[in-house]
Amino acid sequence: MDAATTPTAPTTTPRFNPLLPYFAVFRTDLRQTFHSWLFRLWVMVVIVAAVGYGLYKFGIHREVGLVQSASEQTGVLLGTVGVITLAFVSLVAVHAISGERGTVADSILSRGISRRQYFAAKWHARTGVLLATFAVLSAGVLTAYHYLLEPDLTFRGCAAGIAVAVAVLAAVVAWGVTVGAMSNGTVIGVTLFWLVLFGGLFLLSFLPSPFPSGAGLLAALRTTLRGHFDLVRISQVVGVFTLVAAVGGGVGLMGYSKKDV
Repeated sequence: MDAATTPTAPTTTPRFNPLLPYFAVFRTDLRQTFHSWLFRLWVMVVIVAAVGYGLYKFGIHREVGLVQSASEQTGVLLGTVGVITLAFVSLVAVHAISGERGTVADSILSRGISRRQYFAAKWHARTGVLLATFAVLSAGVLTAYHYLLEPDLTFRGCAAGIAVAVAVLAAVVAWGVTVGAMSNGTVIGVTLFWLVLFGGLFLLSFLPSPFPSGAGLLAALRTTLRGHFDLVRISQVVGVFTLVAAVGGGVGLMGYSKKDV
């Protein structure tokens, strides 16, 4: 057969998935977060505090005979550990991008990823790890307290309480990553975010009763854990904090896409 008439094999152009850089950064940040000493320290502090406090109240419940309800003691524990949890979670969130300030430009250039994809991957990875870990820790603590102390918890109430707490943390993580991305350093970002976060919680304590406050949320949480809550109200609270998290992520996406790295 003549060479001119020899059929040629069809050439196929490999398809490029535009989401591959996003998933690469997402998986890398998942591993970095799990291996971070800040993340591990936070988990250890929560576990030690929950186990120590639970065993102490269990001893009083058994030896003295004083009734120690699981919902009441869970509320007290959250009031003690809640501030520590907010501090650690916000620190891990702010450090997501600000901690890579020296290598972020090389990461974007070498992986062919846009600034928006880079920010979204960091935001989603930190949100997924922190919220999933908090939900697992909370479920474990509530289950243990239900069997160690006076059992007044309900599955429905625990699910609602965890949903509200996870929604609050989602907003904290989203705005933490945004502040860290827009700041020029981790120290500056953490300081600014803590001033806004804890300053806002302090100011909420002076507002009238219709407005939410730290003490009010804890009091409502104890009732919620017993199963006495309004599902519509819980849905509204979760929806509001979810919206706050989405707005925080949107601000970060728009701002970081225009920021010089």
